[in-house]
Amino acid sequence: MICLVCREAQTISGVTSIHFERDEFKALIREIPAQVCPVCGESYLNEVVTAGLLEQVGKMFAEGELDIVQAYT
Repeated sequence: MICLVCREAQTISGVTSIHFERDEFKALIREIPAQVCPVCGESYLNEVVTAGLLEQVGKMFAEGELDIVQAYT
């Protein structure tokens, strides 16, 4: 797909990182499969990855961990 931000290039398969924060809870999830723009770096996740990512972060939040850096599983 053409990048929706810069409209300069087709996205390519790659990985990205996303930071989540709520109150004192902070999580950085790395190595998330994504389509990435080689020009501006904007990342796009598909529906399945997004649902899994939100579930993973929700579990970490529920467990009461506060500052987490973890690879996507």
